[in-house]
Amino acid sequence: MRPGCFQRSVADLERLRSLVAEVERFRICDRNLTRAHERFRAELARGATPDPTTTAAYLRAVKKYFSEFEREACDHLRNVDRRLAHVNQVQFNLTAERGVTARRVEATRGIITLLTEFDGGV
Repeated sequence: MRPGCFQRSVADLERLRSLVAEVERFRICDRNLTRAHERFRAELARGATPDPTTTAAYLRAVKKYFSEFEREACDHLRNVDRRLAHVNQVQFNLTAERGVTARRVEATRGIITLLTEFDGGV
């Protein structure tokens, strides 16, 4: 075996171990991914290069699960962004309305102040 091939295999194994560690950071409820993960992790733990079929099955299961997970997260993010835009618009409108009302209060107080100058009020 050429030294470059062996190093690439070791690097690939390390990347696969990193992937396994990242997946383990999540609470996975999907039975297919859980089974594929356990099978793949057991092969990695034995120290041998995992079977290509097991590796491919694991990578497919991870991709399927996290693609769906990402889609749900993106949908949720769009929903939250839409709600935030609405809240910002409401806040902008209320701020403008408050400014108009504050000016109205100021103007009416001015009139009331002028009225009190006439014989102590009306």
